[in-house]
Amino acid sequence: MALVMTQPEHRPAGSHTGEPLLSVAAVARRLGVAPATLRTWDRRYGLGPSGHTVGRHRKYGPRDVARLELMQRALLRGASSAEAARFALDSGSSITHGEAPAAPAGGRGLKMPGASRLARGLGRAALAMDSIAVQGMLADSLASDGVIATWNEVVRPVLTAVSARWELSGAGVEVEHLLNECVLASFVRATPLVTLGRNHRPVLLACMPEERHNLPLYPLAAELARRGIVVRQLGAALPVDALAAAVRRTAPSAVVLWAQLPGYADPGVLTALPRTRQQVRVFVGGPGWRRGVVPSPAERVADLGDAAAAVEAAVT
Repeated sequence: MALVMTQPEHRPAGSHTGEPLLSVAAVARRLGVAPATLRTWDRRYGLGPSGHTVGRHRKYGPRDVARLELMQRALLRGASSAEAARFALDSGSSITHGEAPAAPAGGRGLKMPGASRLARGLGRAALAMDSIAVQGMLADSLASDGVIATWNEVVRPVLTAVSARWELSGAGVEVEHLLNECVLASFVRATPLVTLGRNHRPVLLACMPEERHNLPLYPLAAELARRGIVVRQLGAALPVDALAAAVRRTAPSAVVLWAQLPGYADPGVLTALPRTRQQVRVFVGGPGWRRGVVPSPAERVADLGDAAAAVEAAVT
Protein backbone atom coordinates (compact mmCIF):
# COMPACT_ATOMS: atom_id res chain seq x y z
CA MET A 1 0.00 0.00 0.00
CA ALA A 2 1.44 3.32 -1.01
CA LEU A 3 1.73 5.92 1.64
CA VAL A 4 0.34 9.31 0.70
CA MET A 5 2.33 12.15 2.22
CA THR A 6 0.24 15.21 2.96
CA GLN A 7 1.48 18.71 3.56
CA PRO A 8 1.03 19.99 7.12
CA GLU A 9 -1.70 22.55 7.47
CA HIS A 10 -0.29 26.09 7.21
CA ARG A 11 -1.27 28.38 10.03
CA PRO A 12 -0.46 32.07 9.77
CA ALA A 13 1.73 33.54 12.48
CA GLY A 14 -0.31 34.45 15.50
CA SER A 15 -3.38 32.43 14.50
CA HIS A 16 -3.12 30.11 17.49
CA THR A 17 -3.22 32.98 19.93
CA GLY A 18 -6.74 33.99 19.05
CA GLU A 19 -5.54 37.52 18.32
CA PRO A 20 -6.64 39.03 15.00
CA LEU A 21 -4.07 39.31 12.25
CA LEU A 22 -3.44 42.84 11.01
CA SER A 23 -3.28 44.26 7.52
CA VAL A 24 -0.44 46.47 6.29
CA ALA A 25 -2.63 49.55 6.75
CA ALA A 26 -3.61 48.56 10.30
CA VAL A 27 0.01 47.96 11.35
CA ALA A 28 1.06 51.24 9.74
CA ARG A 29 -1.53 53.12 11.80
CA ARG A 30 -0.49 51.30 14.95
CA LEU A 31 3.18 52.16 14.50
CA GLY A 32 2.62 55.61 13.06
CA VAL A 33 4.44 54.99 9.79
CA ALA A 34 3.42 54.92 6.14
CA PRO A 35 2.35 51.59 4.60
CA ALA A 36 5.09 52.09 2.01
CA THR A 37 7.63 52.09 4.85
CA LEU A 38 6.47 48.65 6.00
CA ARG A 39 6.73 47.29 2.47
CA THR A 40 10.26 48.68 2.21
CA TRP A 41 11.26 47.04 5.51
CA ASP A 42 9.83 43.76 4.26
CA ARG A 43 11.57 43.94 0.89
CA ARG A 44 14.97 45.10 2.13
CA TYR A 45 15.30 43.46 5.55
CA GLY A 46 12.79 40.63 5.67
CA LEU A 47 10.70 42.26 8.40
CA GLY A 48 7.37 41.31 6.87
CA PRO A 49 4.49 39.01 7.70
CA SER A 50 5.45 35.47 8.67
CA GLY A 51 2.59 33.93 6.76
CA HIS A 52 -0.41 34.46 4.54
CA THR A 53 -4.10 34.11 5.18
CA VAL A 54 -6.69 32.66 2.85
CA GLY A 55 -6.56 34.51 -0.44
CA ARG A 56 -2.85 35.19 0.04
CA HIS A 57 -3.43 38.59 1.61
CA ARG A 58 -0.45 39.58 3.69
CA LYS A 59 -1.28 39.74 7.39
CA TYR A 60 0.91 40.54 10.38
CA GLY A 61 0.78 38.45 13.52
CA PRO A 62 1.73 39.60 17.05
CA ARG A 63 5.33 38.42 16.65
CA ASP A 64 5.66 40.29 13.36
CA VAL A 65 4.40 43.50 14.96
CA ALA A 66 6.73 43.00 17.92
CA ARG A 67 9.73 42.87 15.58
CA LEU A 68 8.60 46.03 13.84
CA GLU A 69 8.26 47.80 17.19
CA LEU A 70 11.81 46.76 18.05
CA MET A 71 13.07 48.18 14.76
CA GLN A 72 11.20 51.42 15.31
CA ARG A 73 12.62 51.71 18.83
CA ALA A 74 16.15 51.32 17.49
CA LEU A 75 15.55 53.90 14.74
CA LEU A 76 14.32 56.45 17.25
CA ARG A 77 17.48 55.90 19.29
CA GLY A 78 19.65 56.82 16.30
CA ALA A 79 20.42 53.49 14.63
CA SER A 80 20.59 53.24 10.86
CA SER A 81 17.86 51.28 9.09
CA ALA A 82 20.16 48.31 8.54
CA GLU A 83 21.35 48.32 12.17
CA ALA A 84 17.78 48.63 13.44
CA ALA A 85 16.67 45.72 11.24
CA ARG A 86 19.47 43.48 12.53
CA PHE A 87 18.56 44.41 16.10
CA ALA A 88 14.90 43.60 15.48
CA LEU A 89 15.63 40.26 13.82
CA ASP A 90 18.15 39.21 16.48
CA SER A 91 16.05 40.34 19.42
CA GLY A 92 12.83 39.13 17.83
CA SER A 93 13.97 35.52 18.09
CA SER A 94 13.75 35.74 21.88
CA ILE A 95 10.21 37.10 21.89
CA THR A 96 7.66 34.63 23.17
CA HIS A 97 5.62 33.52 20.18
CA GLY A 98 2.49 35.61 19.90
CA GLU A 99 3.41 38.16 22.57
CA ALA A 100 4.39 41.60 21.32
CA PRO A 101 6.22 43.85 23.78
CA ALA A 102 4.10 46.61 25.25
CA ALA A 103 4.74 50.04 23.78
CA PRO A 104 6.03 52.65 26.24
CA ALA A 105 3.33 55.10 27.30
CA GLY A 106 3.29 58.27 25.27
CA GLY A 107 4.66 56.89 22.02
CA ARG A 108 8.42 56.42 22.03
CA GLY A 109 9.69 59.16 24.27
CA LEU A 110 6.65 61.42 24.46
CA LYS A 111 4.82 61.56 27.76
CA MET A 112 1.10 61.55 27.01
CA PRO A 113 -0.75 59.90 29.91
CA GLY A 114 -4.29 59.05 28.97
CA ALA A 115 -3.79 59.89 25.29
CA SER A 116 -5.65 57.93 22.63
CA ARG A 117 -3.98 55.26 20.52
CA LEU A 118 -4.17 57.56 17.50
CA ALA A 119 -2.46 60.37 19.42
CA ARG A 120 0.32 58.00 20.48
CA GLY A 121 0.70 56.86 16.89
CA LEU A 122 0.86 60.45 15.74
CA GLY A 123 3.56 61.09 18.33
CA ARG A 124 5.61 58.15 17.09
CA ALA A 125 5.28 59.30 13.49
CA ALA A 126 6.31 62.84 14.42
CA LEU A 127 9.39 61.63 16.30
CA ALA A 128 10.30 59.47 13.31
CA MET A 129 9.94 62.59 11.10
CA ASP A 130 7.48 60.65 8.93
CA SER A 131 5.38 63.47 7.54
CA ILE A 132 3.45 61.15 5.21
CA ALA A 133 2.25 59.04 8.13
CA VAL A 134 1.45 62.15 10.19
CA GLN A 135 -0.73 63.64 7.48
CA GLY A 136 -2.35 60.30 6.73
CA MET A 137 -3.41 59.83 10.34
CA LEU A 138 -4.67 63.40 10.56
CA ALA A 139 -6.69 62.95 7.37
CA ASP A 140 -8.25 59.75 8.74
CA SER A 141 -9.13 61.42 12.02
CA LEU A 142 -10.60 64.49 10.34
CA ALA A 143 -12.74 62.30 8.10
CA SER A 144 -14.03 60.09 10.90
CA ASP A 145 -14.12 62.34 13.98
CA GLY A 146 -14.26 65.91 12.67
CA VAL A 147 -12.20 69.01 13.21
CA ILE A 148 -12.71 69.79 16.89
CA ALA A 149 -12.20 66.21 18.11
CA THR A 150 -9.07 65.83 15.97
CA TRP A 151 -7.62 69.02 17.38
CA ASN A 152 -8.51 68.35 21.03
CA GLU A 153 -7.94 64.60 21.25
CA VAL A 154 -5.20 63.95 18.70
CA VAL A 155 -3.22 67.09 17.86
CA ARG A 156 -3.12 68.97 21.15
CA PRO A 157 -1.75 66.08 23.28
CA VAL A 158 1.09 65.54 20.81
CA LEU A 159 1.92 69.25 20.49
CA THR A 160 1.98 69.55 24.29
CA ALA A 161 4.19 66.48 24.66
CA VAL A 162 6.63 67.60 21.96
CA SER A 163 6.89 71.03 23.55
CA ALA A 164 7.46 69.50 27.00
CA ARG A 165 10.15 67.22 25.61
CA TRP A 166 11.94 70.19 24.09
CA GLU A 167 11.74 72.17 27.34
CA LEU A 168 13.21 69.28 29.33
CA SER A 169 15.95 68.16 26.93
CA GLY A 170 16.47 71.04 24.52
CA ALA A 171 16.01 68.57 21.64
CA GLY A 172 13.22 68.13 19.16
CA VAL A 173 12.73 71.57 17.61
CA GLU A 174 12.79 69.92 14.19
CA VAL A 175 10.02 67.56 15.31
CA GLU A 176 7.86 70.44 16.47
CA HIS A 177 8.36 72.31 13.21
CA LEU A 178 7.52 69.27 11.09
CA LEU A 179 4.44 68.54 13.17
CA ASN A 180 3.24 72.15 12.96
CA GLU A 181 3.60 72.19 9.18
CA CYS A 182 1.77 68.88 8.81
CA VAL A 183 -1.06 70.00 11.09
CA LEU A 184 -1.42 73.30 9.26
CA ALA A 185 -1.51 71.59 5.86
CA SER A 186 -4.03 69.00 7.05
CA PHE A 187 -6.47 71.55 8.42
CA VAL A 188 -6.12 73.75 5.35
CA ARG A 189 -7.04 70.75 3.18
CA ALA A 190 -10.00 70.09 5.48
CA THR A 191 -11.33 73.64 5.00
CA PRO A 192 -14.05 73.81 2.35
CA LEU A 193 -14.37 76.87 0.14
CA VAL A 194 -17.55 78.68 1.18
CA THR A 195 -18.89 80.97 -1.53
CA LEU A 196 -22.42 81.55 -0.24
CA GLY A 197 -22.13 81.61 3.51
CA ARG A 198 -24.81 81.63 6.13
CA ASN A 199 -23.34 84.89 7.39
CA HIS A 200 -23.86 88.03 5.30
CA ARG A 201 -20.62 89.57 6.55
CA PRO A 202 -17.34 87.68 7.06
CA VAL A 203 -15.70 86.59 10.30
CA LEU A 204 -12.12 87.80 10.83
CA LEU A 205 -9.63 85.47 12.53
CA ALA A 206 -6.34 86.95 13.70
CA CYS A 207 -3.66 86.74 16.36
CA MET A 208 -2.96 89.58 18.73
CA PRO A 209 -0.03 91.87 17.87
CA GLU A 210 3.31 90.08 18.48
CA GLU A 211 1.55 86.73 18.92
CA ARG A 212 2.95 84.26 16.40
CA HIS A 213 1.24 81.07 17.58
CA ASN A 214 -1.52 81.09 14.99
CA LEU A 215 -1.87 77.33 14.47
CA PRO A 216 -5.16 77.03 16.46
CA LEU A 217 -6.85 79.46 14.08
CA TYR A 218 -6.63 76.90 11.26
CA PRO A 219 -8.87 74.28 12.87
CA LEU A 220 -11.23 77.08 13.90
CA ALA A 221 -11.39 78.30 10.30
CA ALA A 222 -11.96 74.74 9.08
CA GLU A 223 -14.77 74.13 11.55
CA LEU A 224 -16.52 77.42 10.78
CA ALA A 225 -16.24 76.76 7.04
CA ARG A 226 -17.73 73.31 7.53
CA ARG A 227 -20.65 75.03 9.23
CA GLY A 228 -21.10 77.23 6.17
CA ILE A 229 -19.57 80.39 7.64
CA VAL A 230 -17.32 82.64 5.55
CA VAL A 231 -14.06 83.55 7.31
CA ARG A 232 -11.06 85.71 6.55
CA GLN A 233 -7.73 84.55 7.98
CA LEU A 234 -5.37 87.39 8.90
CA GLY A 235 -2.61 85.27 10.42
CA ALA A 236 -0.03 85.84 13.12
CA ALA A 237 1.25 89.01 14.77
CA LEU A 238 -1.19 91.38 13.09
CA PRO A 239 -0.36 95.02 13.94
CA VAL A 240 -3.10 97.06 15.57
CA ASP A 241 -3.39 99.49 12.66
CA ALA A 242 -3.66 96.62 10.19
CA LEU A 243 -6.38 95.00 12.28
CA ALA A 244 -8.27 98.29 12.40
CA ALA A 245 -7.93 98.70 8.63
CA ALA A 246 -9.25 95.18 8.05
CA VAL A 247 -12.28 95.86 10.25
CA ARG A 248 -13.08 99.07 8.35
CA ARG A 249 -12.66 97.46 4.92
CA THR A 250 -14.59 94.23 5.50
CA ALA A 251 -17.26 95.33 8.02
CA PRO A 252 -17.12 91.89 9.66
CA SER A 253 -19.93 90.31 11.61
CA ALA A 254 -17.42 89.01 14.17
CA VAL A 255 -13.72 89.15 15.03
CA VAL A 256 -11.81 86.43 16.88
CA LEU A 257 -8.47 87.45 18.39
CA TRP A 258 -6.13 84.72 19.62
CA ALA A 259 -3.44 84.99 22.31
CA GLN A 260 -1.39 81.93 23.23
CA LEU A 261 0.74 83.76 25.80
CA PRO A 262 -0.58 86.06 28.55
CA GLY A 263 1.87 88.80 27.59
CA TYR A 264 0.08 89.31 24.31
CA ALA A 265 -3.47 89.46 25.71
CA ASP A 266 -3.66 93.26 25.63
CA PRO A 267 -7.12 94.68 26.46
CA GLY A 268 -6.07 97.96 24.85
CA VAL A 269 -6.20 96.35 21.43
CA LEU A 270 -9.87 95.52 21.95
CA THR A 271 -10.80 99.04 22.95
CA ALA A 272 -8.85 100.41 19.96
CA LEU A 273 -10.98 98.57 17.41
CA PRO A 274 -12.84 101.05 15.19
CA ARG A 275 -16.58 101.48 15.52
CA THR A 276 -18.56 100.49 12.46
CA ARG A 277 -22.08 101.24 11.33
CA GLN A 278 -23.08 97.63 11.90
CA GLN A 279 -22.40 95.76 15.12
CA VAL A 280 -19.23 93.67 15.29
CA ARG A 281 -19.08 90.87 17.85
CA VAL A 282 -15.59 90.54 19.31
CA PHE A 283 -14.35 87.25 20.78
CA VAL A 284 -11.01 86.51 22.42
CA GLY A 285 -9.56 83.03 22.79
CA GLY A 286 -6.44 81.12 23.68
CA PRO A 287 -4.58 80.36 26.93
CA GLY A 288 -3.30 83.93 27.09
CA TRP A 289 -6.78 85.28 27.81
CA ARG A 290 -7.72 82.84 30.57
CA ARG A 291 -6.85 85.23 33.37
CA GLY A 292 -6.59 88.48 31.46
CA VAL A 293 -9.03 91.36 31.56
CA VAL A 294 -11.56 91.25 28.73
CA PRO A 295 -13.30 94.64 28.43
CA SER A 296 -16.95 94.67 27.47
CA PRO A 297 -18.47 94.07 24.99
CA ALA A 298 -15.77 91.57 23.97
CA GLU A 299 -16.46 87.98 24.98
CA ARG A 300 -14.10 85.25 26.13
CA VAL A 301 -14.30 81.76 24.57
CA ALA A 302 -12.80 78.81 26.40
CA ASP A 303 -11.66 76.58 23.53
CA LEU A 304 -12.11 75.98 19.83
CA GLY A 305 -15.39 74.16 20.23
CA ASP A 306 -16.76 77.00 22.35
CA ALA A 307 -15.43 79.55 19.86
CA ALA A 308 -17.04 77.83 16.87
CA ALA A 309 -20.41 77.58 18.63
CA ALA A 310 -20.30 81.19 19.87
CA VAL A 311 -19.35 82.61 16.48
CA GLU A 312 -21.97 80.54 14.67
CA ALA A 313 -24.68 81.71 17.05
CA ALA A 314 -23.56 85.34 16.76
CA VAL A 315 -23.38 85.61 12.98
CA THR A 316 -26.24 83.43 11.78
